[in-house]
This record gives sequence, C-alpha cells and structure tokens, in this order.
Amino acid sequence: MQIFDISLPIHPQMLHWGRKPEITTVESIAAGDASNVTRWLIGSHTGTHVDAPLHFKDGELPVDRIDMDVLVGPAVVLDLTGVTGQIGAAELEAAGIGDATRVILKTVNSSESGALRADEKPSQWVGLAPDGAALLRERGVKIIAIDYLTLESPENTVEWDTHHELLPNGVIILEGLDLAAVEAGPYEMVCLPLKLQGSEAAPARTILIRR
Repeated sequence: MQIFDISLPIHPQMLHWGRKPEITTVESIAAGDASNVTRWLIGSHTGTHVDAPLHFKDGELPVDRIDMDVLVGPAVVLDLTGVTGQIGAAELEAAGIGDATRVILKTVNSSESGALRADEKPSQWVGLAPDGAALLRERGVKIIAIDYLTLESPENTVEWDTHHELLPNGVIILEGLDLAAVEAGPYEMVCLPLKLQGSEAAPARTILIRR
C-alpha cells in the first residue's frame, strides 16, 4: 500500500490567496512555561481546502454537512499536464474521465516550476473552464479537485463561472493539492475538512491511497 499526502503545508510564508497565516506564541518552554502553545490565525480557504455549496449561494450546504461518502472513496487522477490554458470538456474527455465520481486534475501547476511553487500569486495558472465544469456536473461527479489555490482559471476570477456551475448544483470543490509525486490513475481518496460548523469552506488534510 502506498499513501500519498497531497496536502500543502501551512505556514506564514506560504503561497496564499489574500491574507497569509499568522502565528502567535501563547506559551513556550523557552520562556519558562510548562509547555509550548501557539495560536494560529488562518482563513477557511487556507492551503488544501474544501469549498462547500454555501461558498457561492446563501442557504446552501456548509462544509460540516458534506457527506463523508463524497469525501472518501475511489478517485481518479487525470493527467492534464499538457494543458497550458483552461481545461475544457474536450481535454477532460481526452484524459479519460470515464465514469469517475471523484476527479482530481493534475496539471503543470504542481510541477517544479509551476504556479503552485511561486512565492506570490502568479498572473497565470491552469484552471477548469466552465464547459469542463458542466461536463463534470452532467456526468454526476461528486467532487472535483485541482493542484492550485483555486479551480477557477485566471480569466474567470471576476464572475467565478466555474464555481457557479458546480457548487450550487451540489458538486464539491477541493483546491490546493500538491500532485507532484502522484501519477495518473485510480486511487482511494480520504479528504477530511475541519468540521467548522456553518462554514463555507475548511482546510482539509487529504491523502491518496494506492493498493
């Protein structure tokens, strides 16, 4: 059995959309306290995280109420490293999407020189086009994941068309994966977002298992 931890490490210098994490030392052994205790200030979309339908529509499902059978189960990693722009329906079909219900998009984002490795948010990265999102929704995909801070392409981060295509229709989004060490193919996925009650998103330790 091989276990791949595809979660991003969380720290103050990490690549982040918006405000970066902050750490405060509450107690420290070095200062004479009995133990080390820290307080972390992070957003719900920090690092590897799950977007719930509530993220883009009031009254929809929050992250703590997403069914476990959506977050845990068979998944397929698709090789889309040859795509340099948006991933559309044609690219998904060519990559062999088949009838998978948990789909993970491996792109050049998590390559050695990809957007995921940048010190600051770059102007370009590979995201999912709205027509690709529509195909996934029509195929009954439960959760779609990608190796960047957002599933959205740079040109769609005003209207957020891909998110609107997926989340209000019950398709969960998983963002911020590091897929550099993962080959395309079938896996078991375990994605466990923090149980932030009523939240639109939450950081999620995520692993893939190949038996």
